[in-house]
Amino acid sequence: MNRPLEEIPTPALVVEAAAVERNIKRLAAYGAEHQLRIRPHTKTHKSRMLAGMQIEAGAAGLTMAKVGEAEQMAGVSEDLLVAYPAVDAARTTRLGALAREKTLRVAIDTAVAVEALGQAARAAGSTIGILVEIDVGMHRTGVATAEESLNLARRVEKTSGLRLDGIMCYPGHIWAPADGQAPSLASVSAQLREALDLWASHGLRAEIVSGGSTPTAYQSHLVGQYTEIRPGTYIFNDANTVRGGFCEWKDCAARVVCTVVSDAVKNQFVIDAGTKTLTSDLCAPARESGNGYVVEYPEARISRLSEEHGQVDVSQCERRPKVGDRVTVIPNHICPCINLQDALWWQMADGSARPIPVDARGMLS
Repeated sequence: MNRPLEEIPTPALVVEAAAVERNIKRLAAYGAEHQLRIRPHTKTHKSRMLAGMQIEAGAAGLTMAKVGEAEQMAGVSEDLLVAYPAVDAARTTRLGALAREKTLRVAIDTAVAVEALGQAARAAGSTIGILVEIDVGMHRTGVATAEESLNLARRVEKTSGLRLDGIMCYPGHIWAPADGQAPSLASVSAQLREALDLWASHGLRAEIVSGGSTPTAYQSHLVGQYTEIRPGTYIFNDANTVRGGFCEWKDCAARVVCTVVSDAVKNQFVIDAGTKTLTSDLCAPARESGNGYVVEYPEARISRLSEEHGQVDVSQCERRPKVGDRVTVIPNHICPCINLQDALWWQMADGSARPIPVDARGMLS
């Protein structure tokens, strides 16, 4: 049931429907223009409803980090990618079972993962598609060289229960402005080309080359090897993407509505949103900017967070809110903020909102 926004208890994570629709349509149009499949990462919204909107807009499938997320999204898409290492039996067993019902792929970067997933698939009587992850600069996961990727690919080819589908990478280290990303993306392209050429020389093909991120999303055509991209944050955007120059404040669909609960300390007001709402993530491209952006008071700075308190420095503000007023905060990093909510408030054009569940909240395994 829709409620007026002013009646919703705070802190509340409110999502503007029109902005979400614009963000989804924009990326879908880009993908169509450049013949790139869109496989959005659902870690950002964790919502079956929003995943359904992405599929309806033409997404070829969905990306998840964890098995629990994949199980939730299985009711939305027939094509699922778990872009995260799965090596323990608790995860691989569930993946083997899920692969009986859906087209399921998993990204791997170790022989341990190959063996574990192969065993799980054989036990379940299913087949799991495999993407070999290559590290293109993030230095988090992924093999370092083309030769290592070939060795893993050949191992996959020989493992019953697995199907070699291609290559995955994540250019999450690229935060340069859009017009300055070409050199970094050229390096990504060169690494992928080297691996693909090496695979081909050994009779192996990569039907899928999966990459992309929100900061690089609209420059993905510069990596000619990509067949699909997996941005996640783009559906909502946040202070990271705005301050990085990848969108504008008006493109931020998800905002935390807060109540001012104190102004007792000079040059400060306190909101009812701390780390349990906004998280402690600083803004990647502007770490000095504070713990979020206060829409109504652009000169304010959220200077400190504790669990339930957000301390806002207003020393540079010409005007200030009163205790009891509401303010709106755009978080630095929206993805973990979503995971702290049982429900989001879906705001319609008339300003009213209704709750929608965060279906995959807390599904960390």
